[in-house]
Amino acid sequence: MLKSVKSRAEEQFAATQKKNKQALKEKEKARQERAEQVASLRALRLAKEAADKKAAEKEAAKKAAAKNKKSSR
Repeated sequence: MLKSVKSRAEEQFAATQKKNKQALKEKEKARQERAEQVASLRALRLAKEAADKKAAEKEAAKKAAAKNKKSSR
């Protein structure tokens, strides 16, 4: 009887360890997915900021050219 109680406790311990290991794997997977999503969003934001900056510079150059054209008349 003592052996069966001990083996049952060992089985429960092993099951708990397996469950904990699985939970850690799931947490790590979720963390990795979140990190990938954040990196993707950051890349999109940086690309948009670069495009906006380029457009603003183009617009400023256009206004400057128009101003120079107006003042030379």
